[in-house]
Amino acid sequence: MKFTKCCIVLVASLLALGPLSPARNATEARTERDRLQNAGTVMQEILKVPDDIPQDLIDKARCVVVMPSVLKAAFVVGGSYGRGTMVCRTGKDFTGPWGAPAMYALEGGSVGLQIGGEATDFVFLVMNDRGAGSLLHTKVKLGADASIAAGPKGRSAAVDTDAYMRAEILSYSRARGVFAGISLDGSTLRPDEDANRKLYGKSTSAAKIILESEVTAPDAAHDLIAALQNSSPQLKR
Repeated sequence: MKFTKCCIVLVASLLALGPLSPARNATEARTERDRLQNAGTVMQEILKVPDDIPQDLIDKARCVVVMPSVLKAAFVVGGSYGRGTMVCRTGKDFTGPWGAPAMYALEGGSVGLQIGGEATDFVFLVMNDRGAGSLLHTKVKLGADASIAAGPKGRSAAVDTDAYMRAEILSYSRARGVFAGISLDGSTLRPDEDANRKLYGKSTSAAKIILESEVTAPDAAHDLIAALQNSSPQLKR
């Protein structure tokens, strides 16, 4: 009798918790959509200022990674991290229109020391096919697995120097309205597959999202994709 009563209580508890799962899923998906919308706002604001990222670099970039409002407090021993998204040009050689976004995580290294106490936006330009391919499949240590340089800024910036031509990734930061190239050697970028699952409602990889044209971008990504498409509709080699 006692055993039966315990079973009844357990079943009742599970049934009570059941409805929380869809609600939790919806909340998690909304968080990722908000992150996409914030990334779109960041990209729109940056692209409106000609003295931020040189147009020539946007035109040559295969992918763009946006990490909105990363906080120093998020980087603690043990692995908290900043989260954002990567959008790539579609097509086998990354030459088509900008496609669906995949969620990404920025971790560790010198990030916490670099960004100070205020919220900081990060933008990464992935400048060649090798850099894009690496980021699609695995965690990449910046400066080791992929070469990175602080990106030049301004309409008259010399973007054909050896450092910029060799770099697979160019990195920028914006804090308190100040926009500048920034070095993030030792930090890592990786696909955030858990966030991708929450956003798309199913288990999916960054490679599948970006490389398979049938993946539909969420509505929350509209501003981000539109900003990139309007600024640079075609890859210029």
